[in-house]
Amino acid sequence: MEITFETARQLRLTEEEFELIKQKLGRTPNFTELCSFSAMWSEHCSYKNSIKWLKTLPREGGRMLVAAGEENAGLMDMGNGFGVVFKIESHNHPSALEPFQGAATGVGGIQRDIFTMGARPIASLNSLRFGNLNDKKTQHLLKGVVHGIGHYGNCFGVPTVGGEVYFESCYHTNPLVNAMSVGIMQANKMISATAEGIGNPVFFVGSATGKDGIGGASFASADITKESVQELPAVQVGDPFQEKKLLEACLELIETGAIVGMQDMGAAGIICSTAEMSAKGGVGMRIDLDKVPTRQQDMKAWELLLSESQERMLIVVEKGKEKLVLDVFDKWDVSASHIGEVTGDGLLQFYMHDVLEATIPAYELVLGGGAPQYTREYSEPRYFEKINAFDIHTIEDITDIKSIAEQIIQIPNIASKRWVYNQYDSMVGTANASTNAPSDASIVLAKGTGKALAITVDCNSKYVFANPYVGGMIAVAEAARNIVCSGGEPIGVTNCLNFGNPYDPEVYYQFVKAVTGMGDACRKFQTPVTGGNVSFYNQGPEGAVYPTPTIGMVGILDDFSNRMTLNYNQEGDFIVLIGKQKNDISSSEYLHKLKQVEYSPAPAFDLDEEYNNQQIIAALIKSKLIVSAHDISEGGLMVTLFEKGFHKNLGFTVSVNEGLIRKDAFWFGEAQSRIVITVQKSMLETVMAQIQNAGISAEMLGAVTSGEIHINGIDFGNISAWKEKYDTAIENILNN
Repeated sequence: MEITFETARQLRLTEEEFELIKQKLGRTPNFTELCSFSAMWSEHCSYKNSIKWLKTLPREGGRMLVAAGEENAGLMDMGNGFGVVFKIESHNHPSALEPFQGAATGVGGIQRDIFTMGARPIASLNSLRFGNLNDKKTQHLLKGVVHGIGHYGNCFGVPTVGGEVYFESCYHTNPLVNAMSVGIMQANKMISATAEGIGNPVFFVGSATGKDGIGGASFASADITKESVQELPAVQVGDPFQEKKLLEACLELIETGAIVGMQDMGAAGIICSTAEMSAKGGVGMRIDLDKVPTRQQDMKAWELLLSESQERMLIVVEKGKEKLVLDVFDKWDVSASHIGEVTGDGLLQFYMHDVLEATIPAYELVLGGGAPQYTREYSEPRYFEKINAFDIHTIEDITDIKSIAEQIIQIPNIASKRWVYNQYDSMVGTANASTNAPSDASIVLAKGTGKALAITVDCNSKYVFANPYVGGMIAVAEAARNIVCSGGEPIGVTNCLNFGNPYDPEVYYQFVKAVTGMGDACRKFQTPVTGGNVSFYNQGPEGAVYPTPTIGMVGILDDFSNRMTLNYNQEGDFIVLIGKQKNDISSSEYLHKLKQVEYSPAPAFDLDEEYNNQQIIAALIKSKLIVSAHDISEGGLMVTLFEKGFHKNLGFTVSVNEGLIRKDAFWFGEAQSRIVITVQKSMLETVMAQIQNAGISAEMLGAVTSGEIHINGIDFGNISAWKEKYDTAIENILNN
């Protein structure tokens, strides 16, 4: 067939890119080669519209053991000879079309990124965004996604220990499904995704290749349209039991010393793994595609190269150790096929029945090599005019805080997500230490290391929409705050950057400013970015989603006794607010959901204030001076006070003078950098003195009760009645 620009256009390549491919090859590519460039130069694989700004993030220092983006996931030093491996990625578009498989394979894919480096996954988290929960389509997507995550994770045997779920109308067409995995390993046993050694054999291991997922990387690099429903072949199908066997076989093979390099086949399948491993090692590969196990007959070369069938790995093995590979995989009843060998010419040569189907320089396909890099124009969004026009004085202050509290605590973004997490196995592997001892971050025992991990995912996209720079900083700050309040030391970040179409200057502005804000905050908290994922084109006919730079952060607990819970512990403990109350209701759930104000600034935030407040919390925890800590986030101070009581059914009596601050701002505002702690009576004087000496604002609020709640003399009833409202809000909507 004749290859023209029209062919390239149908494969989502631009005319300029088509000409560049011809220039790099010195000829017109054939169809198989053009398909390979289409996949590898897609946004999903090449980061062509984002890499310039990603390079501005802090990408080295601290505990980092591999450079950001150099391997399948980040690796950081835990001490005692161990490393923690972690990464977060998106599976948004597939989940929008086929929520069960889309979400399930997202979980499977991120687990492979972890164990391909030699780590055993020990914990999963997720960050999910859907449209209005009252909408039947949203309910369908929610049920499918949660079922898919639960099914794959539960069968694979890695606990889901934490996450977040938000509901906003902008995610109606395009939900976000971000999956994070964390693993541990001996730091000196890392397996690199690198091909080396001319003549070394290349093995394809795992499930047979089918036509599911063909074009998935390219599909993920386009807006969702009405026609997208016809692209279901772009959604992969997962098998968690097969992945479990693949995990054990790969980890066993690593111990034999036979592996030179290994990479999972995720986005863009065989073409991606062969290209990236070869380019990184400065070598080439000869691959016999007819030796790749298939589930369907007569698959063409381009189909084999681009299929994103799940549970597959590419392994380069030391020559002479082929039998070791076959024996290990046979033991685990996992297919292993010798499909090629490493060459020294830098070329990827793909054969079918001894007929050369494609010849491509590996370097020209990959990020950091020949893949194009663009600088896009950006401009301030026009909706900023509405944000800047917001005047708090146009909102009448409240008089009845009790009735507002009843509404706030049942908003889906705030209410209990138990309907979701009850479908996940949080205890398999017995590493989760948070199930019966809740904290702001999930605490996971890293068995055999003498340490524990604090893990969280965080992003309030409404804040980022209001001010991308400040919102980006807040996402990092809240993640760090959650880890610190749980007794951990933040050490590193992985991110999943979910935005609309990068060719829209206003969307690109959101991206640039959010990345800049994240970078500034990461430098402040000394949490370098280890890698992650950019997901553009999260956009439907009604427009783009809120800019959503999801932060996955890992912290270390060198001493597990420093673990801090969020809940009240006993009657009589004093309740203390750390951080300044501010006359601010901007971007709060109260303002947005109850007052129906969509456009307002980001909540009050100061990076230095945030850092200093976190430092005092860390010091108080290490000194064993406080008994609980819980940060103030969605819903404000009122929700924090309630949430602290739910675990042990303890109430509180609070008596304060709001002073010059509005009642709605005092109780329901979401100004940042505030934390509520509880202190035993015997420690109160010491704690207040230490806070004062550090120059930190603190206010005595009241004391813990046996269950009754009184706020400024108003009887709010018993904590159990509020817990019932909080626990059942989402379930009541779904059951109606």
